[in-house]
Amino acid sequence: MPGTELTHRIARLDELDALRDLMNAAILELQKPFLDDRQIASSQTIMGLDTQLIEDGTYFVVEANGELAGCGGWSRRATLYGGDQSPGRSPALLDPTHDAARVRAMYTHPRHVRKGVGRLILGLCEAAARNEGFTQVELMGTMAGEPLYRACGYAVIEPVEDTRGGAAVPLLRMRKRL
Repeated sequence: MPGTELTHRIARLDELDALRDLMNAAILELQKPFLDDRQIASSQTIMGLDTQLIEDGTYFVVEANGELAGCGGWSRRATLYGGDQSPGRSPALLDPTHDAARVRAMYTHPRHVRKGVGRLILGLCEAAARNEGFTQVELMGTMAGEPLYRACGYAVIEPVEDTRGGAAVPLLRMRKRL
């Protein structure tokens, strides 16, 4: 978008509150066209920030003209999606010779959609994973994120319904070769 300067950096642990606020705004607003109120509430249980990504140095922050616009990262660990509060996480390391790296916890603030934030984060994640020897990446996409992921070369592996938060939330497991 003209006049918008996007910059990026690695996220820091001292900005967890701001990141969580951004994520909540994204879940509450951007999922409205796809999910009902119960599913949105459920999404807040199954999605969110995994601080392991920040500790690993694989989580990015994007700013637009100095304002927090988005965040997202990648992982060399087995967990495909979910935040610190999500059940079923695994810190096991993946083997880049046969496992897909994970793209994780991508969120764009509702004020900054359609400015290239998501594409920038995906590009950063893919380049970092490629630099560590991964030849493919996987992610668990929301219905709101699906158009971006498809446009960036991701293909659906399987549709999933996650009921861990109470209501069934439709998701798409997606993969891309690097």
